[in-house]
Amino acid sequence: MLVTLPISELIPGMYVDSVVKQHESIDSIKIKTSGLVKNPSIVKRLIVEGVLELLIDFEKSDVSVPSKYRNKEKSQGKSEVANEVKPEKDKLTITVQQEFIKVNVVYDQHNRKLQAIYSDLTSGLTLNINTLKEIVDDIVSSVFRNQHALTILTRIQDKHSYNWRHMINCAIFSAVFAKYLGYKKSIVQEFAMGALLHDLGQAKLPQGIFSKNTTVSGSEAIVIKKHVAQSLGLIKGEKGITSLMMDMIVNHHERLDGSGYPRGISADKLSRPARIMAIVDVYDAITADRPHQDGDEPINALRYLLANKQLFDAELVQLFIKCLGVHPVGTIVKLTNERLALVLEGNNLNPIKPKVKLFYNAKHGHHVTPKDIDLSEASQKLKIIASVKPLDYQINLSRLLKEHLLL
Repeated sequence: MLVTLPISELIPGMYVDSVVKQHESIDSIKIKTSGLVKNPSIVKRLIVEGVLELLIDFEKSDVSVPSKYRNKEKSQGKSEVANEVKPEKDKLTITVQQEFIKVNVVYDQHNRKLQAIYSDLTSGLTLNINTLKEIVDDIVSSVFRNQHALTILTRIQDKHSYNWRHMINCAIFSAVFAKYLGYKKSIVQEFAMGALLHDLGQAKLPQGIFSKNTTVSGSEAIVIKKHVAQSLGLIKGEKGITSLMMDMIVNHHERLDGSGYPRGISADKLSRPARIMAIVDVYDAITADRPHQDGDEPINALRYLLANKQLFDAELVQLFIKCLGVHPVGTIVKLTNERLALVLEGNNLNPIKPKVKLFYNAKHGHHVTPKDIDLSEASQKLKIIASVKPLDYQINLSRLLKEHLLL
């Protein structure tokens, strides 16, 4: 169980997951790592460093949850910040089709806004943080209505706008995952903002590195690694930037075995938000089309994350898969009856049996009358046998989504 506590209630035996709030006037240490509070001196040091609130993981703590937080959870039906992760079916306020109508246009608008901000920064202009906050507010509000609509839109690829689409997609995935993990809405917004900002520093680097259609050289890779410091420089002094956001920005390229950058720190110094950001960042990077590579299928990106337990938090990767599904929404899959279907809604209880919309006869190569199918129904015999690339069947994914989801 995760609970936010003020620093005044921190005692030895509690396990700190991350810093939620830190005094803005304190510049010494902005990023705090996770770990067990072993003695009172640690508490005093945190107070001196300006820490105001912390996220405590009582599953890893040596002390029990304070009674007032247990009682509060019972009376309100939820924790103040986050509940224990329970793989339940999402409580969606509207259908994916209804939400898709809302976000289909908004998603493109936000991409254009972020592109304009990116271009301004490249030209030496200052950051418009208020526009980014508006984008985050829209993303989080949509995710809490029905997260599947925006997640589907992340499947639409454009290799010439990867830089800003990657940031928006990471904000979407971070919001969806944080919501799944039980964080309250205000913390989900912090996750989304941290993800939206994490690569913004790339706008201050030579843009030719990102537009070339071949892999980067060793010297170019060294330049690219500077984007972390550039991102921090862009947000310095901006209001509303929290320790959680800075943690995600600074550490999204760090790895559990210490092989990451910029500091090469390892597992014991990497917080939960940093680990989440690393997973989301790599997942979207693998699945996205970029100037030098075509995006891979989501299932292969998930396999990569699973196979590299030395780099990524294995427990969080498993939860990420349960959150998105083995075949994430927006993926085209082939069924045992030789039909293609579009995944519309995941299944947290059984990730291999999502809700899909059958639309194409793969054997004879033609479209068929669309049909919604819930693969988790007891009477349903159809199963997914593979995920497929749209272009393998000359399918325009953007057009397909609009045909089947715009009522």
